[in-house]
Amino acid sequence: MKYDPIKRKLGVVFNKTPFLRKLFYRLLDVLLLRSWHVHKVLKEWEKSHPGKQQILDAGSGFGQYVYYMASRNSGWNIKGVDVKPEQVDDCNNFFHKVGLNNARFELGDLTKLNETEKYDLVLSVDVMEHIEEDVLVFKNFYKALKPGGTLLVSTPSDQGGSDSHHDHDHDHDGEGGDHSFIDEHVRDGYGVQEIADKMKSAGFSKTEVHYQYGTPGKIAWKLSMKYPIVMLNASYLFFIILPFYYLLTMPFVLLLNAWDVSSTHKTGTGVIAKAWK
Repeated sequence: MKYDPIKRKLGVVFNKTPFLRKLFYRLLDVLLLRSWHVHKVLKEWEKSHPGKQQILDAGSGFGQYVYYMASRNSGWNIKGVDVKPEQVDDCNNFFHKVGLNNARFELGDLTKLNETEKYDLVLSVDVMEHIEEDVLVFKNFYKALKPGGTLLVSTPSDQGGSDSHHDHDHDHDGEGGDHSFIDEHVRDGYGVQEIADKMKSAGFSKTEVHYQYGTPGKIAWKLSMKYPIVMLNASYLFFIILPFYYLLTMPFVLLLNAWDVSSTHKTGTGVIAKAWK
């Protein structure tokens, strides 16, 4: 199941005007449960880090998290780094148009990141599952952080995150034969202890890792993301039906997202990990 072509198609539609781009970001904030979890941690981090802060969004993609942070606090100076030049150029153009001068984007490979004690926070969302040399990247993050700095990572777990299991594997409902939903990943996901150990091996003195996307989150993700993308992969004509689909499902998605964020999960298809230098 191809995810990137759908993202590119949506990007073209919502990038026609700054208003549509902002609407796109807002929809991602509402629909993506991962955004709910990341925003919750960022708000908690903000309480203990007043004043000016230097932040790196490592793997900034469409720029939605940079937009959230830059809009939220003008005292935060944010740099987004991504490996795709078209996304870097696109984000720089958009942020210039809307006058968010406390954010910028640069082309960069995280395996070659070479900055020293520059950032108070490094954020990396849905990135580490794409990188084979993950420990090297964690070491680069550690080096780039100031003493006392924080690393925040959100990624699929090894419990079936994003349905990213191989085609021949069983899914988390025990049913085999389901094709991989997102096939750009180099690993299915991380175990809680695995990612904590890798962060510590990179030099971090303290880690805190827990599951996200528990039972309510898994249902919400299927309603808000999986089923619509399956439909769009079948035919782009489903763009016409999509608004009516979300009109019906949105109340359930919002309720399930709120439930997932407010709960502690013994297992889940996502992991959110914090580490301190």
